[in-house]
Amino acid sequence: MQATESFFSQLKKSIDNQSFVKITLSKYVGKETDLKNLFVRLIDLKGIFKLSFLLRYKTKDLTQNYSIEEGVSVLEKTIGNDFLNADLFTTTQDFSLLFNKKREAHLVSKKSNQTQSVDFQHNKEKNRTLKASNILYLQTLGITNQQGEILKEGQKKYKQIDKYIEIIDATLRQHPLSAAPHIVDMGSGKGYLTFALYDHLCQNIDSKTTITGIELRPNLVDFCNDLSKKCHFEGLDFVAQDIHDYQPKRIDMLIALHACDIATDIAIAKGIQSNAEIIVVAPCCHKQVRKSMQTDSAMQAITKHGIMEERQAELLTDGIRALLMEANGYSVKALEFVSLEHTPKNMMLIGIKGKKNPDAMNKIQEIKTLFGIKEHYLEQLL
Repeated sequence: MQATESFFSQLKKSIDNQSFVKITLSKYVGKETDLKNLFVRLIDLKGIFKLSFLLRYKTKDLTQNYSIEEGVSVLEKTIGNDFLNADLFTTTQDFSLLFNKKREAHLVSKKSNQTQSVDFQHNKEKNRTLKASNILYLQTLGITNQQGEILKEGQKKYKQIDKYIEIIDATLRQHPLSAAPHIVDMGSGKGYLTFALYDHLCQNIDSKTTITGIELRPNLVDFCNDLSKKCHFEGLDFVAQDIHDYQPKRIDMLIALHACDIATDIAIAKGIQSNAEIIVVAPCCHKQVRKSMQTDSAMQAITKHGIMEERQAELLTDGIRALLMEANGYSVKALEFVSLEHTPKNMMLIGIKGKKNPDAMNKIQEIKTLFGIKEHYLEQLL
């Protein structure tokens, strides 16, 4: 206990004299399986100092701000219970509080290597995953100016792009593709995400990556192909075609973001039938299952309300999609793509080639029976 008390004494002292730099918590042993680290810094929020907590998960970051007293209280409950390592950095000295399996604490200190003054500004520039090698596409798409600075009207789109790159980057590092992979983006639209992904992958993963954007509107295809040539992105091209008619020789990774209703099912089926290593979809609209639902159970008391029926149909549609992918040999995870402030259609399903779930089809049949679903379009396609 003496080591822990000394650690928190130094923490409170550093906050009081503003020598506090940050706290890093590691070696997580709590109940949340995908939480990795916790970082704490001191910020000046409209003249009031607060402790800002950054919770780093495998696929996302969450920030929570506390008053000094509340923040210290949270740390006292967390350190030694959920996290076994705590590192306190100050401008003069650093402290490491280490716990063994028996929760016995040991405190180590050393002289600080801090050479810069502490910045307590709340709106610090975020370390972005996307590092554009050619800002021409960002400029042309209205996201940045000629100097590469993000425009006010392009900030939401840039955040979406950066989050997308972060998710795909983490997925590919978990499950690398073969050399010179071919990626197909079905419903690529104006190419915001497609250009950024190609740029990132060629810089950081495989310079021989090729990406094909499939888009039904010829004017957007012409625009994107022209921009790709101007950017000298030799492995990025766009095709004007219905995704139903697209018959590629090979797909290593299939992407379909906000493809409307059954277009998402068509894209998933293409990925499965092409034996794609990774399938990434962000579904949009869920009309097919909603029209097929004939609920006679107690659920009818809930689904009689239109908005509740709609949301139930969304969950059922995407839940069955995930099970169908599992039945066909993909491990699937569902996560938030972008926050609700940007779009209500924010779920992303990521399927990685693996083992089949032998019980998935039975589960699907049970769900269909329970909710009176006559058919699911993806099931027909497969």
